[in-house]
Amino acid sequence: MSESIFPRYRGICVAGLVLTLTAACSNLLPTPIAPPNFYTLDAPLFKASAASLSRGLPSLSVTPPLAASGFDSQHIIYRRTAHQLDYFAHSEWVDTPARMLAPLIVAALERRGGFQAVVSTPSSAASELRLDSRILRLQHDFSVQPSRVRFTLRADLVDNATRQVIAGREFDATVVAASDDAYGGVVAANGAVQAVLAELADFCSVGAAAWRQSPENTRLPGK
Repeated sequence: MSESIFPRYRGICVAGLVLTLTAACSNLLPTPIAPPNFYTLDAPLFKASAASLSRGLPSLSVTPPLAASGFDSQHIIYRRTAHQLDYFAHSEWVDTPARMLAPLIVAALERRGGFQAVVSTPSSAASELRLDSRILRLQHDFSVQPSRVRFTLRADLVDNATRQVIAGREFDATVVAASDDAYGGVVAANGAVQAVLAELADFCSVGAAAWRQSPENTRLPGK
């Protein structure tokens, strides 16, 4: 082999070695993780009418909803077997369900009517009544077919002056998921939440009316 061939041969060997080392190193690098998909709990938009919020009715303050253990994070929870909760690895809520629920409760109560005002706490506005709530369950259940989402909410209507619960109830709604994935569960979750909020708004309006008509209650103007 002539001497002039050696530099070219060495160059080919070096190039091949570099490519081999580069490929080996690339295999050692961690695989990029795809960012998660984020989802929301929403409610239909509406404009409160003058009839929905009326003078002479009690005002209501809505405290930030709480959540039971396991349902107080941004994880989208699902269940395959009894007593075991899991969550989707690449799909999350944009915020915790409890924080997303707070403005939806206020909007549902304003739409239903029966109050002079509905405010979120903390607020400087005084109110005669208060609504406390707690998410007990929001999960996509794969232990049954078709899969479905169940939403359970506990709510208590409280007299702010006496600090007594004047009405309390547990609300529960189940909606069949259109698909067995995170998005199917999110759509079903929104349907379940809206069903519960409609019942909650009726419950609060009826409870406030009964409270207002009670003989011992004389604090409202116009009574």
